This record gives sequence, C-alpha cells and structure tokens, in this order.
Amino acid sequence: MVLKIKAIITGTTGMVGKGVLLECLDSPDVESVLVINRKPLGLQHSKLKEILHKDFFDLQAIASEMKGYNSCFFCLGVSSAGMNEKEYTHLTHDLTLTFAKAFIQQNPGSLFTYVSGAGTDSTEKGRIMWARVKGRTENALLALPFKAAYMFRPGFIEPLKGIKSSTKLYNTLYIILKPFFPIFRAMPKYATDTIRVGKAMIHVALRDYEKKHLECTDINIIAKQ
Repeated sequence: MVLKIKAIITGTTGMVGKGVLLECLDSPDVESVLVINRKPLGLQHSKLKEILHKDFFDLQAIASEMKGYNSCFFCLGVSSAGMNEKEYTHLTHDLTLTFAKAFIQQNPGSLFTYVSGAGTDSTEKGRIMWARVKGRTENALLALPFKAAYMFRPGFIEPLKGIKSSTKLYNTLYIILKPFFPIFRAMPKYATDTIRVGKAMIHVALRDYEKKHLECTDINIIAKQ
C-alpha cells in the first residue's frame, strides 16, 4: 500500500506498543516513527521522534506535528479491571476515536491499526463489558474514511527482546506460564509474541490484507510473510 512507512505509534511505554516500535525501528521498510506518549520512552534512534503529551482528549496543540504520516499503529489501552462500562468506554472508545479522527484529519488516505483483543464482540451486545466496548470501538474505527483499517485481536502475547508489561498481573502470569511457552508457540490460534505483532502491522501497512479483523492465527501467518 505504501513504499515506505511513516508511522505514528501510541502506547510505546507498554508491552505491545514497545514491541511494535522495536520492529519498526529494525525494519528497512519503515522510514520514520513518531511516538506520542504521556511519559518519556527513554529510547533514542535516528528514525525516532517523541512527543510528550498528557491529554489525549485534546490534541490541538500537537495536531500539526501529526501531519505527514501514512500509518498509525494504535497500541494504547487500559485494563477494564475495577471500571464500570461508562469509565471504560471513555478511556477506550472515546479516547481512541478522538485520536483516530485527529490523525485522519491531518493525514487523509492513511492507514490505522488498532490493538483490540481476542474475544472482542463486534455485535456490541454480549455479556462481557470490555468485549462490547472494544467491539464498539472497532466498528467506529472501521466507519472512518481511512484508506484501510485493521483490528488486531491477539490472544496471549509473549514479550520478547527484553520487553516487560506495565501490568504487574501480566508479568506475574508470564512468569508462571513461561515453562509452557513451547506448547503455546505450537498453538498459533491462541498465542503470539511482540515480534510477530509488530511484523504483522508492518506487513498490512505495506501490502494490505483481505481481512479487517485479524485474529491471533492471522497475525502469526502474516508475520511470517
């Protein structure tokens, strides 16, 4: 779809976003990367530019700096633990759509990828709150006039290249499950890793993909191409 990727990446202080960023910095197909974070990333690279911005609901101050990019890899997200649906909707659906609309306004004809999750409910009517909200967010993104938009739905993600999750529970779970990872790697329907998620995002930005909802199996297949 593009000759060289010029990407904005969010959530790079988290596990998935950091993984996507590292793959972008390593890829010859990626020309430049802008990360927009609330706190410093602590990483320097010739391709990399960082903007620190606290309020993702008000992007007016940095809108002009978002111009000139053909892809957005949106990896920012929060856990639904302890939240009611109204709170989670505000920090998931509303925040993501605010950013997506600001990005496309500056970059018409661009691509957007969104990290959702396995089990996301596209009907928006299921019993699981987070799945409904994620489904609502996906549907709203797909309705925006992007050249292409892809909803990534990974299952369990193995952090590689020294990456750690910012969620303590996930890190604890990782330690417990680490001995079983050889089994997980043989089950691409349920598990992937940060490298493959990053490679898959780069792939869809460069070459397109027939599906708009990418389940774990799709992510793992695309990452090998």
